[in-house]
Amino acid sequence: MAQASQQMRYRVDGMDCASCAAKIDTAVRRLKGVEDVSVSVTAGTMTVKHDGSGALAPAIEKRVTGLGYKLALVPASSPAPVAADKDDACGCGHDHHTHGEGDHDHAGHDHDHAGHNHAGHDHSGHTHGARKTTAPVAAASVDVEGLHGHDHGPSTGPWWKSGKGKLTIAAGAALVVAYGIGKLVPGYETWIFTVAMLVGLLPIARRAFMAARVGTPFSIEMLMTIAAIGAVIIGATEEAAAVVFLFLIGELLEGVAAGKARASIQSLTKLVPKTALLERDGKVAEVPAETLAVGSIIMVRPGDRIPADGIVLSGESAVDEAPVTGESVPVRKGPDSTVCAGTVNSDAVLRVRVTAAAADNTIARVVRLVEEAQEKKAPTERFIDRFSKYYTPGVVVFAALVAIIPPLAMGGAWDEWIYKGLAILLIGCPCALVISTPAAIAASLSSGARRGLLMKGGAVLENLGKMTAVAFDKTGTLTEGKPKVTDIDGFGLPAGEVLRLAAALETGSSHPLAKAILGRAEADGIVVPEATGSKAIGGKGVSGTVDGTEIFLGSPQAVGERVPLNAEQSARITALNDEGKTVSLLLAGGKLAGALAMRDEPRPDARVGLQALADRGIKTVMLTGDNARTAAAIGKQLGIEVRAELLPEDKQRIVGELKSQGFAVAKVGDGINDAPALAAADVGIAMGGGTDVALETADAAVLHGRVGDIAAMIALSKRTMSNIGQNITIALGLKAVFLVTTVIGITGLWPAILADTGATVLVTMNALRLLGAAKPGAA
Repeated sequence: MAQASQQMRYRVDGMDCASCAAKIDTAVRRLKGVEDVSVSVTAGTMTVKHDGSGALAPAIEKRVTGLGYKLALVPASSPAPVAADKDDACGCGHDHHTHGEGDHDHAGHDHDHAGHNHAGHDHSGHTHGARKTTAPVAAASVDVEGLHGHDHGPSTGPWWKSGKGKLTIAAGAALVVAYGIGKLVPGYETWIFTVAMLVGLLPIARRAFMAARVGTPFSIEMLMTIAAIGAVIIGATEEAAAVVFLFLIGELLEGVAAGKARASIQSLTKLVPKTALLERDGKVAEVPAETLAVGSIIMVRPGDRIPADGIVLSGESAVDEAPVTGESVPVRKGPDSTVCAGTVNSDAVLRVRVTAAAADNTIARVVRLVEEAQEKKAPTERFIDRFSKYYTPGVVVFAALVAIIPPLAMGGAWDEWIYKGLAILLIGCPCALVISTPAAIAASLSSGARRGLLMKGGAVLENLGKMTAVAFDKTGTLTEGKPKVTDIDGFGLPAGEVLRLAAALETGSSHPLAKAILGRAEADGIVVPEATGSKAIGGKGVSGTVDGTEIFLGSPQAVGERVPLNAEQSARITALNDEGKTVSLLLAGGKLAGALAMRDEPRPDARVGLQALADRGIKTVMLTGDNARTAAAIGKQLGIEVRAELLPEDKQRIVGELKSQGFAVAKVGDGINDAPALAAADVGIAMGGGTDVALETADAAVLHGRVGDIAAMIALSKRTMSNIGQNITIALGLKAVFLVTTVIGITGLWPAILADTGATVLVTMNALRLLGAAKPGAA
């Protein structure tokens, strides 16, 4: 029986260009048992999928280190249980509950307070179950020894401390010494410059032959080696030494640029403090933040960064979430609120229960998922990769023909045409072309992640810009996912008194409608009295005694059975229902005291976000399981087409219908009950606050719950594709210009190597401009 596929993930130091990635990919892919290899230059990672047979790790390490790179195994993670949370995850200013559409079916309003299940409002969708999390396996960073002076050292730290930096400095110093000695002893210039050239060329040649042995004969190192040796043969030793030095400078600049892109997303991890104040056995001690276990209690002082994801147990404070989410206004946090690692506590001490280990907090998971996404190639990137496999051998053949045919057929000088052929070899190096797409995509993925726009790979990023229709869920997507009290009418008592008495009956309930009433009372600064003798009346409502008066809170139907409603009161209730609102009536002392209307309100930016899509010519539609009256009211408020009372299969069918009409469809939902529709769409986008579902189920996720971020995500995709077009034009344009000038004798080896390394650096720096979109509000 075939063994199940397994996966290993590595960090690769010194892999700073597309040529590096291609060599590593080819070398590892040829190993027996390897099923697939994904390599990301900008993330500096490699994922190997294998059949689980044999000990592959030593063979992989030998292959990659033999090419001159340093390898470190990234430890896997295993699931660990965590206590149930009030919120699913770091809400970043929002409470993100898991909703089934239809949760707010406002037809009828029977208050069944036995278990506080409001009849007619099936809130079973409001599950606040345990959030899956993962804890790190024991650290297993395997630094592979045996680099033996390879020029690829660690890509972190100052450039002059890296292997590439040291080799470049040595080659430059050798070149300077060669010029000095060459002037003093002119007769030995050829030998002196040959020695200087070998200082830089030997490590390059070694990598070239190692790459050729494992399946990459036409590497940039091989082209460079052939060109340098050829230059020595025809007596151009001074140029050969200079060209090798310029090549090393170009590689070094590539490494610096790649490091900058890599640091963009990795810098998020620096937001998390190194230490935490752990409360244990009645004492508080400072411990390393990475040692915090799920369930630990920590104290966060005013001005401190929060060291872990967690839930506030006590204390109330404003938390500055700008470093993580870009939100400019601090968010008030109190008991049962969720907080994210890396955010800043502003003005009071908070006691927090840790809900995620260091390796699995929101920031760490986003970084990990973005790095994995960078390994998934976009269609354009795959096309460029295929093209380069034929392009490079084609350049070698063309260079050989340029070197041979004119001397043989037209009596040209061998030295002159061999020189031109060698220059064409350098011009033809495909680095700039191959890096043009992955550099832009990696920069965009990092930029998006810093704004809470998570896209699962280059293909998703590329496809987003092609969307012509977006289908939204209602509950928790266009709306906040929790009802709020919108209207309070006093029929027999003042509105404030109606709210005060209703809040007294609802105290202690965790039902969303009860929480809406309690939340409004708190917002209005009402002191809620104690209710005695509270009891649920099945299918009717809840009753109790407040300040000596018998109080009943229930649906209009239940209240109508106790006291008659006049025409004016009935008309008011009907009007509120027509607006999609749930109405509860309050009886005090057997008389109708007032009414409270509640509705799950649209997100603050929903209308603006939908308008941003409409301005781009993108069709929007709401797909909801809620009743038609409520959905129509929300749809009218937001100005969006509505399809209501849908089952999950209905949503899937409608997405299919839109696609059959020629639309490229994105589906936005909570990622749980909408799985069929998310899968049917061209791109599935989860709306959430860093939950497992939001991060791991759909193709993309809007982590901060902003409807406007959908338009921002599409805009980022379009800018990325434009940037890729610019990069390809730069790469091919410079090569075309220098190819012509070389053949006609205007330029030679020096400009040729500058054309290659210069184009690579230009393309990389142009791609890094996309990192500017990480600023809040940039689109």
